[in-house]
Amino acid sequence: MGGVSAPQAVRDRDPGLQPERTRLAWRRTTLSSTVAAVLAVRTALHGGPTPGGVAVCALCCALWLGFLWVAQRRIRVLASRPRPPALAGRQATAAVLCAVALAVCAAALVV
Repeated sequence: MGGVSAPQAVRDRDPGLQPERTRLAWRRTTLSSTVAAVLAVRTALHGGPTPGGVAVCALCCALWLGFLWVAQRRIRVLASRPRPPALAGRQATAAVLCAVALAVCAAALVV
């Protein structure tokens, strides 16, 4: 087809590109999470602090910190090894739960 056999193509693949793209994706997702948390805080405190708004705001900040912790650990692993191991199930679950819960809390503040 292309003149290169499949095993040869696998051997010639640069393993450094995928971890770098994944690391950059984690950074973008962290930035998006930060923006969502800041907007949630702004929305909660816009009309004056209420007990419910402050509680949801604190929850958003805690979820953001949890996601930030998972993301930074993964970014460090991706940057430190040429062939990083797969993301652990517990870390993946924590990242997904933090991201979804942050979105739900932010949506609750808007409504």
